[in-house]
Amino acid sequence: MESSGKSSVLESIVGRDFLPRGSGIVTRRPLVLQLHKTEEGSQEYAEFLHLPKRRFTDFALVRKEIQDETDRMTGKTKQISPVPIHLSIYSPNVVNLTLIDLPGLTKVAVEGQPESVVQEIETMVRSYVEKPNCVILAISPANQDIATSDAIKLSREVDPSGERTFGVLTKLDLMDKGTNALDVLEGRSYRLQHPWVGIVNRSQADINKNIDMIVARRKEREYFATSPDYGHLANKMGSEYLAKLLSKHLESVIRARIPSITSLINKSIEELESEMDHLGRPVAVDAGAQLYTILELCRAFDRIFKEHLEGGRTGGDRIYGVFDNQLPAALRKLPFDRHLSQQNVRRVVSEADGYQPHLIAPEQGYRRLIEGALNYFRGPAEASVDAVHFVLKELVRKSIGETQELKRFPTLQAEIAAASNESLERFREDSKKTVIRLVDMESSYLTVEFFRRLPQEVEKGGSPAGNPASSTVDRYTEGHFRRIGSNVSSYIMMVSETLKNTIPKAVVYCQVREAKQSLLNHFYTQIGKKEGKQLSQLLDEDPALMERRQQCAKRLELYKASRDEIDSVSWAR
Repeated sequence: MESSGKSSVLESIVGRDFLPRGSGIVTRRPLVLQLHKTEEGSQEYAEFLHLPKRRFTDFALVRKEIQDETDRMTGKTKQISPVPIHLSIYSPNVVNLTLIDLPGLTKVAVEGQPESVVQEIETMVRSYVEKPNCVILAISPANQDIATSDAIKLSREVDPSGERTFGVLTKLDLMDKGTNALDVLEGRSYRLQHPWVGIVNRSQADINKNIDMIVARRKEREYFATSPDYGHLANKMGSEYLAKLLSKHLESVIRARIPSITSLINKSIEELESEMDHLGRPVAVDAGAQLYTILELCRAFDRIFKEHLEGGRTGGDRIYGVFDNQLPAALRKLPFDRHLSQQNVRRVVSEADGYQPHLIAPEQGYRRLIEGALNYFRGPAEASVDAVHFVLKELVRKSIGETQELKRFPTLQAEIAAASNESLERFREDSKKTVIRLVDMESSYLTVEFFRRLPQEVEKGGSPAGNPASSTVDRYTEGHFRRIGSNVSSYIMMVSETLKNTIPKAVVYCQVREAKQSLLNHFYTQIGKKEGKQLSQLLDEDPALMERRQQCAKRLELYKASRDEIDSVSWAR
C-alpha cells in the first residue's frame, strides 16, 4: 500500500537509511535489493548493477543514486517505470536475502500522473507477485482497517492458500490510545499460514534527528518488550525477527526444492558446456598449437564435405543427377537429324569422293560424316564436367557453413573456400581434357566390326528379282544416301551409349575422387610454410563470438559455483 511504510521496513531489515523519502508515490521503479552477509567487522558497501565498477560506502549517496536513476528513466515527474533498479548491499548486519521494493498500490493518480497510473502500478505489482516462487510481503498500516488493505486483497487473489504471503503490520505506535492490533497479529482478524509480524519504524522526528538504524532497532525491541499489549509477542515482533523469519523461510523453500533446482542447474550447465564446445576454446598463442588447430579445423571441414559426397548428408545425389538426367538429355538433343539429313549426306559424300566417285562403299564419306557427328559429343561432355564442378563448389560452400568449429574464424573460412575452389578448378581442367580425349579416341579409331556387318546385311537382303545391276544403280539414288545416313546414325548411337557410360566414369575419377582424396593437399603444403604471425591472422576470431564465449564462461562458472553451494547445503542437512 502507498505510505504504509514499505521503504522503512526495508531499511529496518538492512539496518541502513538509504531509500528516497517523501509523500505520495516515492518508489516509482522496482528496486531489486540483494543482501549479502559478510564477516563481522568488514566494511559495509553497496553496488548498483548499472554502475558495476563503483562501490558506495556512503548510503546517502546510494539514496541519491536511486533517485537519480529513477529520474533518468521516468523524468522528474510522478511517472512510473517497470524497469527495475538492481542494488546489492554487503554488510555483516544483514541476512542473505533478496527483496523487491515495488510502488505502493494506490486508488487515485496524483498531480502530474495520468489516470492510467493506478492500473499500471497494479499490473506491475501483479507481474511480480503472481510468480509461484515469489514470497509476498503484504505491508499494511495498523492504524487502518485491515479489511480495506489493498496489499491483503491482492495477495489473496494471487495466493489464495496464503502459502507465500507474510503479513506485516506497521505504525503500531501510531494507533489511537486504548486500541491495539492484537486481533490481526494473533490471526483472529485475518488468518495467514505464516504469523503476522508487527513493526515499529522510526518516527519523522527520529529521521530528522538522523537517528541511525542500529539505535532504531534497539528502540523497536524496547517498545515491544515494554508494551502492555504486545509484550507477550515481543520475541516474534520487529524488523530483526522479520528478516530472520524471511531468511529461514527462504532457506526451507530452497531445501524443499533442491532436487528440482539441482536438476535445472545441471541442465543449464550441460547446455552451456555444449555451447562452449561449439564456440571452441580460446585460441592458443603458440605457433605449433595454432598450426594444429588449423589442421584440425580443415579436417573437420573435409569430413563434412566427404559426408555430402558419400550420402551421409544431402547434396552428393545431385552429381548422379548430372549423369542420369542432364547428360542423357543433352545427348538426345544433339542435331544428328540435321547432320545426317539426305541432303547433307549427299553433300559430304560427294565432297569426299572428289573427281572420282566411289566404286563400292563411300569410305571417306562415312569417315567424314562420323567425325563430324562425333564432334557434337564435345559439348555434352564438357557440360557434364562443368555441372559436376558447380555441384562440388556448392558442397564446399555448404560444408564450410556446416562446420561449427569454423564459424569462429571468418578469415580461415575464406582461405579454405579459396583453396578448395582452386583445387576444384584444377580437377575441372583435368576432367575436361579427359572427356575430350574420350571423344577424340572414338574419332581416331572407328569400330571396324560394326561396318563389316553392313555389306553382309545388304547381301542377305538381296537385290530385287535377283538383279545385281539394280544394286549398283541404287548406290547413286536417294535410297543409297538414306542407307548411308542410317548406317552412320546407328554407329553414332552406339558411340553415344558408350560415352554415356564412360563420361561419368572420367568425371568421377578426375573430379569427385580427387576432391575426396586431395581437396586441401595444396593448402596443407602452404600452411606448413607460414610463420606464427600469419597463422594468427588465419585464426582472427569474430569479436561477437569472443564476447559470447566470455559470457558463457561466466555463466558456467556461476552455475557450477551454485551447484557446489547447493551440494554443500544438501550434505549439511
